Amino acid sequence: YFIDSLTIVMLFVVTGIGTLVAIYGSGYMKGDRGYARFFAAVSLFIFAMTTLVLADNLVLLFLGWEGVGVCSYLLIGYYYEKPSAVAAAKKAFIVNRIGDVGFATGILLIWMTFGTVNLSEVVAQARAIGDQEGAVTTAHLWIPFLLMLGAFGNSAQIPLYVWLPDAMEGPTPVSALIHAATMVTAGVYIIAR
Repeated sequence: YFIDSLTIVMLFVVTGIGTLVAIYGSGYMKGDRGYARFFAAVSLFIFAMTTLVLADNLVLLFLGWEGVGVCSYLLIGYYYEKPSAVAAAKKAFIVNRIGDVGFATGILLIWMTFGTVNLSEVVAQARAIGDQEGAVTTAHLWIPFLLMLGAFGNSAQIPLYVWLPDAMEGPTPVSALIHAATMVTAGVYIIAR
C-alpha cells in the first residue's frame, strides 16, 4: 500500500461516504427481500474503492478498479426483475469495459516502457525522461491518453458518460451516493495520481 496526502483525503471520502450509504441504506432498504445481497455488494464496493485508493502499483489499482466495476454492475441491476434495470446494468458493464481496455493497455505500455508498474518508480522515471530533451517517445504520449480513457469509462466522463443516467435504476443509496460521490471521484483520483 502507498499512503500520502492524496490517499488520506480519498480514504476520508470513500469511508465517509460509505458510512453515510450504510446508515441511509439500512433504513431505505429495510424490509427489502434482498437486504443482505444489497449490503454485501455495497461492502464489497467500499472494499474495492479502498483497495483502489491504497494501491502502490497499477496492477492492484486496476484490480480495485475492476472490483468497483463489478459491484456497480451488481448494484445497478439490483432489481433484476425489471428489464430496465438489467439493461442499465449491461450498458454500464459494456461502457466500463471500453474504458478498461484503454486502462489495461496503458498499464501494459507502462510496464513495457518503464519495466515496472510501481507508481513511485514510474513517476520517478517519467520525471527523469521529461528532463531529457528528445527522450519522449510515442509510447510516453499514449500512456496518459490510455489511462484517461479508463478513468473516463468508470467515472462517466465525456465521451463514456452514457451509462450514468441509467444507473439510477439501482436503489437510491447506490445511485445518489455511491455513483455520484465515490465512483466518479475515482476517475479524478486516477488522473491526479
